[in-house]
Amino acid sequence: MKPTLVILAAGMASRYGSMKQTQSFGPSGETIMEYSIYDAIKAGFGKVVFIIREDFAEAFKNIVEPKLKGKIITDYVYQKLESFTGARTIPAERTKPWGTAHAVLCCKGKVNEPFAVINADDFYGRDGFAKAYQFLTKDVADDCYAIIGYELKKTLSDNGSVSRGVCEVDAKNHLTDIKERTKIYRNEKGVITYEDESGLHEVSENASVSMNFFGFAANVIDYSETLFNDFLDKNITNPKGEFFIPLVVDQFVQSGKGHVKVIPTSAQWFGVTYKEDAPVVQASIDKLVAGGEYPNNLWA
Repeated sequence: MKPTLVILAAGMASRYGSMKQTQSFGPSGETIMEYSIYDAIKAGFGKVVFIIREDFAEAFKNIVEPKLKGKIITDYVYQKLESFTGARTIPAERTKPWGTAHAVLCCKGKVNEPFAVINADDFYGRDGFAKAYQFLTKDVADDCYAIIGYELKKTLSDNGSVSRGVCEVDAKNHLTDIKERTKIYRNEKGVITYEDESGLHEVSENASVSMNFFGFAANVIDYSETLFNDFLDKNITNPKGEFFIPLVVDQFVQSGKGHVKVIPTSAQWFGVTYKEDAPVVQASIDKLVAGGEYPNNLWA
């Protein structure tokens, strides 16, 4: 069975200010995620599942379906605030869903095979998909997941802070710890720094970070459901609480349920976190097309 690509495209795009998941950047109107889908098809993936909000489902499908018809199997999952919350009362101030791991949980019943997870608004590079496919067809198991690890210095934005899952690994490149750092940036001295409730902390330029590019066995969905119930018990009244994929991965490792391979890639990441990132993304894609890495029209 071919692996599936799951794309996280339900974000509110609050920092970007528009529906960036469907903004055109390629010479024939391609979105960033179309380059990921193109690379995934080339690598051997057999299906793509989009996790989206139901309120923009029609507009989203009208954009992607004509392009992907006959190229790859497509399916859709709607991430809703009330999904998997049971009989709990959700506070009125909670207005958005519960984060990326909650999005993966919403795939229950739709994804029953090994799968990769990516963001819709990140460009990952072909090498990452080739390595993810190899892992998902040869090494994945109920006790063995993977992260495609990017060099931190190649994942920053010049226009503001970013969120990254900073990884620590052992001699076998197995994950020993992952922490979601939500405010990472290069300071005025050129040093990469992250902020948290205890202050400012330096982090190595060469640190391996998660860009939400994971390889999973299907059992991670049920495992996420168990952890989500625990999360809600502690965070139901926290309007900003988020159930991140790195939280699930870290608990998987720390509880001894299995190990997570950090598979390194030297690929240059780029993506749209802020409006000011858009020209950089445009120029980067133009350069790749001009260099023959991608055709002028991905789906012609």
